[in-house]
Amino acid sequence: MKQRISAKIRDEILYHNRTREKEFLSRNACLSDQASRTESEKTSDRKNLRSAFFHDSDRIIHSLAYARYIDKTQVFYLFDNDHITHRVLHVQLVSKVARTIGRFLRLNEDLIEAIALGHDLGHVPFGHNGERKLSKILHAAQKGYFTHNAQSVRALTVLEKKGKLNLTLQVLDGILCRNGEWMLREYKPRYDKTWEEFEIEYESCWKVKDFGKTIIPMTLEGCVVRLSDIIAYIGRDCEDAIMLGLIKRSDIPAAAFNILGNTNRQIVDTIILDLVEKSYGRSYLTLSKDVFKAIQVLYAFSASKIYQNPKIGSENSKIDNMFDVLYQRYLDDLVHRTLRTSITRHYLPNMPNSYLKASGPEKVVIDYIAGMTDKFFNREFHDMMIPKGLGYSVKHTKMDVPG
Repeated sequence: MKQRISAKIRDEILYHNRTREKEFLSRNACLSDQASRTESEKTSDRKNLRSAFFHDSDRIIHSLAYARYIDKTQVFYLFDNDHITHRVLHVQLVSKVARTIGRFLRLNEDLIEAIALGHDLGHVPFGHNGERKLSKILHAAQKGYFTHNAQSVRALTVLEKKGKLNLTLQVLDGILCRNGEWMLREYKPRYDKTWEEFEIEYESCWKVKDFGKTIIPMTLEGCVVRLSDIIAYIGRDCEDAIMLGLIKRSDIPAAAFNILGNTNRQIVDTIILDLVEKSYGRSYLTLSKDVFKAIQVLYAFSASKIYQNPKIGSENSKIDNMFDVLYQRYLDDLVHRTLRTSITRHYLPNMPNSYLKASGPEKVVIDYIAGMTDKFFNREFHDMMIPKGLGYSVKHTKMDVPG
């Protein structure tokens, strides 16, 4: 028998939810009552015990795309070390850092968590190298450009639950505008952004190269997640690289570690406290000049010595070839309906009939590859390209012996 909460207790919980936000949160915070959805909910957000952004977190964490974080590359692929950061851990670190900042600045932690949990759903196999390759494939097909933050939004608005997750504008906007590779000293939200403006920005991410790096969230919470992404990886990537022997701790530039420290713990602590000190009570986020400059120095060092390290990229040509092979095989199967690959046998049957027509075959293939874990990507390539054994089978018959 389904248990139901009494009307009296429900009303008290709803009252305390709203009161807690109105009395405690900063005037610059985004209240749950400001949440905007495209469709009405069966139980309206104002009457739901889970406030709007809290509810969005649940929908994201129970999505299939979220489950696939478990085996997606963060930075270092093809290394046999279970202690380096994978995508699932990075997302948790971003959420923790962002909620810490949000609590200190009295912002809406439910909104922060939802954005943080969903911010990397669009990442593809083999990290940023895979993303660059998918963008080249999409552009060669004259279908625009690929960017993981726009793909994250697409996953939540088109691919999951047949496009019926119905997440809030504030969460989707924070995910779309979350690009940790483009750093600013100040992050000033576009508080007045509408659904129409969000849609224009989303479409532009597919049409204009690097457009997704320049857009700014509509909430201070979205800005916190954007900066927290950088805080979560900038020191952690150095720790992983040291563990893998790609760099030594003594290699970290003095201009960075003299300000930030030279361990991940020190770096995270320094940036968070500087951000809170300079941003407290303001309607925007800002860092001190010294800390921002040190972050830039550390990022430039990481780009040169870690992200572009020849050892990491030594197998990239093979990986690029794998993307080309899988893309073409899936596209041929989709166009000719040969039913020879998993895209027509397993993926399409679970999507609405309108999906292929609205997306086009090239975009459908990109969606499918982008959603793969590294392990599944490798297995698909292996199944397509490596001959399968036919087994041991000898028919026992009476031999015709001469003479």
